[in-house]
Amino acid sequence: MANDKLKELDSKKVAAQQAGGSKGIGKQHAKGKYTARERLDKLFDANSFVELDTFVQHRCEQFGLDQDRPLGDGVVTGYGTIDGRLVYCFAQDFTVMGGSLGQMHAAKIVKVQELAQKVGVPLIGINDSGGARIQEGVDSLAGFGDIFFNNVMASGQIPQISVIMGPCAGGAVYSPALTDFILMVDQSSNMFITGPQVVKTVTGEVVTAEALGGATTHNQSSGVAHFVDVDEEAALARIRKLLSFLPANNLELAPRVAVSDDLNRLDLRLDEIIPASPNKPYDIHQVIESLLDEGDFFEVQALFAKNIVIGFGRMGGQTVGIVANQPNNLAGCLDINASDKAARFIRTCDAFNIPLLTLVDVPGFLPGTSQEYNGIIRHGAKLLYAYSEATVPKITVILRKAYGGAYIAMCSKHLKADLVYAWPTAEIAVMGPDGAANIIFKHDIEAALDPDQMRADKIRDYRQAVANPYTAAARGYVDDVVQPSTSRQRLISAFDMLAGKREGRPAKKHGNLPL
Repeated sequence: MANDKLKELDSKKVAAQQAGGSKGIGKQHAKGKYTARERLDKLFDANSFVELDTFVQHRCEQFGLDQDRPLGDGVVTGYGTIDGRLVYCFAQDFTVMGGSLGQMHAAKIVKVQELAQKVGVPLIGINDSGGARIQEGVDSLAGFGDIFFNNVMASGQIPQISVIMGPCAGGAVYSPALTDFILMVDQSSNMFITGPQVVKTVTGEVVTAEALGGATTHNQSSGVAHFVDVDEEAALARIRKLLSFLPANNLELAPRVAVSDDLNRLDLRLDEIIPASPNKPYDIHQVIESLLDEGDFFEVQALFAKNIVIGFGRMGGQTVGIVANQPNNLAGCLDINASDKAARFIRTCDAFNIPLLTLVDVPGFLPGTSQEYNGIIRHGAKLLYAYSEATVPKITVILRKAYGGAYIAMCSKHLKADLVYAWPTAEIAVMGPDGAANIIFKHDIEAALDPDQMRADKIRDYRQAVANPYTAAARGYVDDVVQPSTSRQRLISAFDMLAGKREGRPAKKHGNLPL
């Protein structure tokens, strides 16, 4: 009798694992996509994934679904380890009812969301679904609502990572949007509120699914996604690396790793990297990679708002978040997208106890009617808000330009940066010396026998008097002017010193972020 029960269990396990049938699995492979379980096998450490709710079935009695009750209900849920660290996950199975979300499908996801919060470990969602299960009506919508609520409750408590490995449409897109990071696969991932057919019907626009909501669109144009990879294998590997920079929850620090890179390494190239001409660009990635352990920089949203660079790296083995102006793009100006991109990243780092390093070379906020009409004031305020709100260790290095409101917004001492360093090439002022001299000395220049020479003299005088790091240092707004080549050792020492930082904020329900 016992053997019969064991055989029954084995047969049900096999049925659950093959719920999509060979035909469904074949179709998935034909699209160049893995099945849900294959994805989990590649994501987790070998043999570590433990499945939950294997035998869950939907309860719908209408529209013929009473004749089709696949085990698992189109989503695989459970937990396992990634590089030895516990992680919860759900993976929608497109081979089973198109991965559509019904009441019990949603209940399985809700269960692992709640377990991940209780245990205090990251949650990964692998999205590959045709959307709400229409036959289940409002029960499907209720399921989405429950998932969204849990996304919000988990926000800032545990890292939430979404990877889109197929369609993700309608209300389904809002769960990934509420998580910390979104990964997409080129040419096989889609995200949109309404698909191409609805768009055509309502607006008359003709657009492909890829152009409307593909990986390139959301990584480059909308900024909805954070990463794009060439295939599923690369995306899953990226998740593993991303997790290595993050703590398990908001009460822990990111794992510290052994360092082979000399903590006191000097890089003489940094002494020459700032061009003699203040208008000549350079690539901020060279500075970032020089400062980090092994030059390993894990960039986030690399294709979006390229005038600012964000991402993770390590200094002395400890994770740091980097925010840096990019002189190679829009001269490093702050605009709407750059402000949003940086503010979101700063708040992510602050939520998960990741110290912030800010590298400043910013001539100001981008001018123009488009920026003003679309709310640069409101969006720029998000950056000010995020830095002011953050209580993690905050170190700023002013490399070259730091003008006007953008100087303040890039984690100045006035937004409670713990330490502000400047390179000798730093220019800290209300505006650039050229513009300032033209305003302050306008009458002197106009009255001069040689206006051009007078202008050049006044620009030089202004630069010497104001637009240099020593004026700010004299007032305590810059803590030290450092030789660029020594920056790595100075920063590692400073972050070690700040490791025990404790700083609070006024008690309140929450602030009113300028959304």
